Amino acid sequence: MDMILETWEGDWGLPSIDLFALQIMAYAKFSGAPLKLNKTNKPWHSPNGQLPVFRHGPKKRFSRFGDITAYLRGQNYNADFDLTKKQCSDVVAYSSLLRDKLYPAFLYILWVDNKNYTELTRPWFIKVLPFPVKHFLPGYFQKKAQKIIYNFTGYDELEKEEMENFLLKEAQECLTRLSHRLGEDEFYFGKNPTSLDALIFGFLAILLQTPFPNATLQNHLKACGNLTHFVKRILQKYFPLSAEEMEAQRNKQEINTSQEDLDFPHKWQSWLFAGLFATVAMIGYAFASGLVQVEVLEDDEDEILDQPLEFQQ
Repeated sequence: MDMILETWEGDWGLPSIDLFALQIMAYAKFSGAPLKLNKTNKPWHSPNGQLPVFRHGPKKRFSRFGDITAYLRGQNYNADFDLTKKQCSDVVAYSSLLRDKLYPAFLYILWVDNKNYTELTRPWFIKVLPFPVKHFLPGYFQKKAQKIIYNFTGYDELEKEEMENFLLKEAQECLTRLSHRLGEDEFYFGKNPTSLDALIFGFLAILLQTPFPNATLQNHLKACGNLTHFVKRILQKYFPLSAEEMEAQRNKQEINTSQEDLDFPHKWQSWLFAGLFATVAMIGYAFASGLVQVEVLEDDEDEILDQPLEFQQ
């Protein structure tokens, strides 16, 4: 039985544009696990209504980084085999640092920053999502990101400028600390990559490779030369793109979002149909993903929050 990871497709030289998928894929590469990718644009087909999803056989299904890496270790795929107890403690500490300092800013620049959301994030998902969910699912993801950020910071939309300044300051300090910790080493614990390298790679790869219109945090990352080399080194060694994949990504970037809606001769008809259908589709998605109850929605958000720091020795 194959080990399969269902995830969003890649772009900008990345095998997937999803943070958690990149972390899981990196850990699988580092540990030698034979993980196969199933790229999909239908998160509602997953058990919890979100991507990525790890599957092994008919019963083994996981979404969280910690659960997946624990399962892989049980299958004798362990990227942390040589770590000492002190190093394992360092993994936990730096995982918490990523969660508390970098993750909120990561969500902000993708989903809350107006320029990035309207010119990059939302158009990307509109291109890859099917009709009619393309018209409401990006907004749903944005609201979830806003709520997670609020849970971290206490800032609401009315305090957006203060929120942005705080998040960017915290994230920049985190990147600087990661840069100092890496130093001149190839990986964070020497010559062999571990789960910590996988966790950090997921964040840095997206921050570095994504063509953000508002690139404040990306510019700070680029100023940390050892971190950019860290990302490039992992991409080249573990995730080299084939000529066909590179050409496909170039072609996809040239497609104008409006051309994706050419199936409908008149754009106003498309939007009218979307407006009439969106409510029904959203209800269906809520039932399919288990989010129809408020209590379940809170649990799902906590799981998303926990994914970057889940680590079990």
